[in-house]
Amino acid sequence: MAVKLFPAQEIGSLAKPNWRVLGYRGVPISDRDFSEARYWGKKLKIQGYEKLLELLKSEDSPEVRERIKEWSAIYAIALLESAGLDIVYDGEQWRTEMYEALVKEVGGFRFVGHVRSWDNKYYRKAAVVDRIEWKSPVYLNEFLFTKSHTSRIVKVPFTGPYTVTDWSFNEYYQRKLESTYSDPRELKRRAYNDLLFEVARNLIRPEIQALVSNGAKWIQIDEPALSTQPGKEQIVNFVQAINEAVRGFDCKFSLHVCYSTDYTALFPELLEAKSISQYALEFANRDSNKIGESRRSGYEVVKLLAEYKAGKEIGLGVVDVHDDKVESPGLVRDRILYAAKLLGDPALIYVNPDCGLRTRDWSVTYSKLVNMVRGAQQARNRSS
Repeated sequence: MAVKLFPAQEIGSLAKPNWRVLGYRGVPISDRDFSEARYWGKKLKIQGYEKLLELLKSEDSPEVRERIKEWSAIYAIALLESAGLDIVYDGEQWRTEMYEALVKEVGGFRFVGHVRSWDNKYYRKAAVVDRIEWKSPVYLNEFLFTKSHTSRIVKVPFTGPYTVTDWSFNEYYQRKLESTYSDPRELKRRAYNDLLFEVARNLIRPEIQALVSNGAKWIQIDEPALSTQPGKEQIVNFVQAINEAVRGFDCKFSLHVCYSTDYTALFPELLEAKSISQYALEFANRDSNKIGESRRSGYEVVKLLAEYKAGKEIGLGVVDVHDDKVESPGLVRDRILYAAKLLGDPALIYVNPDCGLRTRDWSVTYSKLVNMVRGAQQARNRSS
């Protein structure tokens, strides 16, 4: 599916513009936020952006809120296209947060409160209180909207079964097994696995089916929780669950994992997820900012994939999403070329930020993405 050597792809969320956040809440926006909407509309050459400006002056209503959300997606798609990305989505502008956006639409979950995920970011944690019941597609409308607003390759980021399981209180499945297991640790382990496979079969699989049936060709399974406690049993169970979820679909699947203390803990078990054709991983955050190709500490794990002869694509994180410092094209180039040398097959490398850029403002995000694309071009020139 590669369009060229070192194609540039999105990897997840972008920050929501303040006019989108306030407008969707029905709160009047400031002159500054209004000017921001005008600035990016002009800069990104968004056709008809003046309609958004009029909309932001409108009286609040459910219809106005939905249209503001749609405009936010249009702006995000345009930002990724203008930066030069080959594979795009909508920056997850329709979603509240990656976990909440999915489970709030599914039967069997009850929200219990906010939990800190990292830094100053929080998510609403839910308890599983009944059997999971998928009701209707969660991601379909946003996918169809994105597909209708771009001619680029579309990749749908999608919260995976391990993260849904790990980030939920497992009340229902523990209650079901209480009479079977007297050891609390064994009870928790068995209930965890039951929930994991239930999520894979009865939530993730039907959601994938809805997307693929409507033209989705590439889905990215997001599993930030997979790297937090990467015991061998957990990895084996995840592989079995994801194989069940994606079995038989005519679709490309990539797996996004970030901020692991040790990616080597995922292998070789992860290689048994045969339908996963790309590992999109974080590297830049652990790398130095010095120019050069002789040694890059953040990318040494690429050797592991070469040693296993995995034949998998790598979504190479070349941009740090936790720092406003904008990487130079030369730094991006050297990271790509070093990884390509380690892997031995440059055609398997895609480039992307480490993770979603939702913690960076759009000016920083745009500059980082533009330089990422320029760095990829420099790497192509060196490789030709």
